[in-house]
Amino acid sequence: MLGSAALIALAAVLIGVVSVLALQGFLVNRLDVQLESAANRSQGALDIRDTNDPAQPPPARDYLALPGQSEGTIAGLVSSSGQITAGVLGNRGASAPLTDEQLEILAALAEIDEPTTVSLGGDLGDYRAIASHNAATGESLIVALPLSDVRATVLQLTTLVVGIGLLAIVIAAIAGAIAVRFALRPLERVASTATRVSELQLDRGAVALAERVPADDADPRTEVGQVGSALNRLLEHVASALSAREASEKKVRSFVADASHELRTPLASIRGYAELTRRGSHEIPDDVAHAIGRIESESVRMTGLVESLLLLARLDEAAPVEHASVDLSRLLIDAVGDAHVAGPDHVWELELPDDAIVVSGDSARLHQVVANLLANARVHTPAGTTVTACLMLEAGRAVIEIRDTGPGIAKELQATVFERFVRGDSSRSRAAGSTGLGLAIVAAVIEAHGGSSSVTSEPGNTVFRIELPAGVIL
Repeated sequence: MLGSAALIALAAVLIGVVSVLALQGFLVNRLDVQLESAANRSQGALDIRDTNDPAQPPPARDYLALPGQSEGTIAGLVSSSGQITAGVLGNRGASAPLTDEQLEILAALAEIDEPTTVSLGGDLGDYRAIASHNAATGESLIVALPLSDVRATVLQLTTLVVGIGLLAIVIAAIAGAIAVRFALRPLERVASTATRVSELQLDRGAVALAERVPADDADPRTEVGQVGSALNRLLEHVASALSAREASEKKVRSFVADASHELRTPLASIRGYAELTRRGSHEIPDDVAHAIGRIESESVRMTGLVESLLLLARLDEAAPVEHASVDLSRLLIDAVGDAHVAGPDHVWELELPDDAIVVSGDSARLHQVVANLLANARVHTPAGTTVTACLMLEAGRAVIEIRDTGPGIAKELQATVFERFVRGDSSRSRAAGSTGLGLAIVAAVIEAHGGSSSVTSEPGNTVFRIELPAGVIL
């Protein structure tokens, strides 16, 4: 629109300048014709001067106050000796004298025989003057007509052109803005469709990508329609890719769930036979007893891993969670008590509000969330670390924070700490490492309850924060 307004302004300036110059030239040419007529009348008056004394210069009124001469006409006679007699015609036909400066300016025009513009200053302003030289007498007749009417007409036209030009620019800008706004409505609808698609969660889960550009805005015969048609084709490809991804994820989840379920029975058998052998009445060698103990402990660990995988697979299928009244204050008291027994070398603290906070959810899963966070703090911090479990109510949301004063989590891991199989080190030992599923279970369970989980960490202050939305608070 700025470019269009600039072009219109340039066109208006060019048209205005040409119009004003053309009118000024026309009016000056017409004034020159009038000037020649006035000069001829004055010359005629000189030709019939008193023949008894031709050397006596006639008074200015004889060649100025003539029929046909207009008000403001100046006529002057320059003698052969350079003396000038001149006057200006008043409104009553009387001749008024000129100042010495004005007479000098007119005297300088004695040898000019073409119309020229001269400024006389004072109240007279600009004039158009012409001179005629009489070789016999050595005299020069100077006649001048005022340019005031020409200047006024040109000024009036300039004002009119500027006003009309500005008005045309404003009207064109408003009309253009309305037209462009109307023309870009289809593009706005295309952009709105793209915006809605960009707000969809496409990274996981079932995605119904039903957004499309309306058929009226996807006409390939227009530029906007080509954009809309291309966006529709892109959305079709994305929808196909999402469907393929979802089908693949379903197969993986089904495989993990089936495999986890099938592994539970043999793992239970292995653990049972190991316990039976270890508790039998017959004596077994020490190395065999050690091996059986390791089989039993590893079967317990493998069972926990299988249970975690099975839980994640079920949560990925968006299975509904149980909803019952859960007292978060009591839940934290029990979880911190269990953690104190498991990690007596840590300092455990509990911060609870005066009033109990009760939510609707799955008590076992929420307890598992808090237990996983406390276990994570215990395993990944040295002895003597203070771990604080805090419960609060913020803006109608139940908030649980697990803080510790340990060494913290590396910055490059904080963005992915809730992903599966992400660990702070590469060790697989129970003393230093883990399976990397504990925090993934935390995120999945909280998300299934409609909440969110986050972490902030720096040396000496690591905070895991989970929130349950206001909708689940009773």
